Amino acid sequence: MANRTIIPFGPQHPVLPEPIHLDLVCEDEKVIEAIPSIGFIHRGLERLVEKKDFQEFVFVAERICGICSFIHGQAYCQGVEEIMQIPVPPRAHYLRTIWGELSRIHSHLLWLGLMADGFGFESLFMHSWRVRERVLDIIEATTGGRVIFGTCNVGGVRRDIDAAAMKGILVKLADIERETREIVQVFVNDSTVKHRLCGVGVLSRDEAYTLGCVGPTLRASGWKSDTRKLGYAAFKDLSFEPITRTDGDCYARTAVRCDEIFQSFDLIRQAAGKMPEGEIAVKVTGNPTGEFFSRVEQPRGEVVYYIKANGTKNLQRFRVRTPTFANVAGLVKTLQGCDLADVPILILTIDPCISCTER
Repeated sequence: MANRTIIPFGPQHPVLPEPIHLDLVCEDEKVIEAIPSIGFIHRGLERLVEKKDFQEFVFVAERICGICSFIHGQAYCQGVEEIMQIPVPPRAHYLRTIWGELSRIHSHLLWLGLMADGFGFESLFMHSWRVRERVLDIIEATTGGRVIFGTCNVGGVRRDIDAAAMKGILVKLADIERETREIVQVFVNDSTVKHRLCGVGVLSRDEAYTLGCVGPTLRASGWKSDTRKLGYAAFKDLSFEPITRTDGDCYARTAVRCDEIFQSFDLIRQAAGKMPEGEIAVKVTGNPTGEFFSRVEQPRGEVVYYIKANGTKNLQRFRVRTPTFANVAGLVKTLQGCDLADVPILILTIDPCISCTER
């Protein structure tokens, strides 16, 4: 029997934008077991419902994560709106959908850059983030923010996008899509990329389901699971199908995210073409009473919001299950039996967001 060594990985490591610690039990260069440890940046955001009223708490929910901040705010607002039976204007639903898909594009481009950096492709990293900056410019022009949008509120949205601005956005997105296709061609066709990703970190269809994986991690193993198909916001009026792969390896997870970028471009075009006229928000009166599970699709997968209200201005309970938390079990499974050199790549393929996980 080979000698076993425990090698610590993280919480500070060049490939990790946020802190997670793994104890890697290795036999020579093979990882036999991975023991995760989280909790380095717990912020107590779920406790703040006792101090912020339900309207103010939208801003707290958005700050759970910077990358998918708008979708966090959207999930929270949808939960409160269901409890209070608030008739959100159709135009607000479409605006939420457009901003949500812009968030998905910039999140996936950010991830592609980090993935390229993880296997040493620095020029690909810079090109991915260069294109992402153009998406952030559109977000800034329409919301006023590049990280925290601040446009979603209970009852609708705070800002509108007029027809002229929307036309200009679609023109810019066409250019961004063309540049993105050039970058993605490297990810899916380059031989060095395939050598690092193909056949590495295989998560079978049954394993992905049993371990509770979500998002691209689940869809790369063959499951057609996408919370957007529930039809929240404007998705009930848009035509799309979940993007899947069957190999379940690092390459499949990369390919799913690449294809989802172009799906988001298409969804934005559909939403812009079907957007109705009308108000963007309704006046909210009274306090919520009841409870609701709100589910939406973040770039990393399904996020679940549990909201419980007791008729006062402050919520009684607020709990969030984020996609990274759901995918950690799948990550631990893929690490078993991998080469030590592949650990950074495998961690990146679940697109970890530790600030989401440690609320």
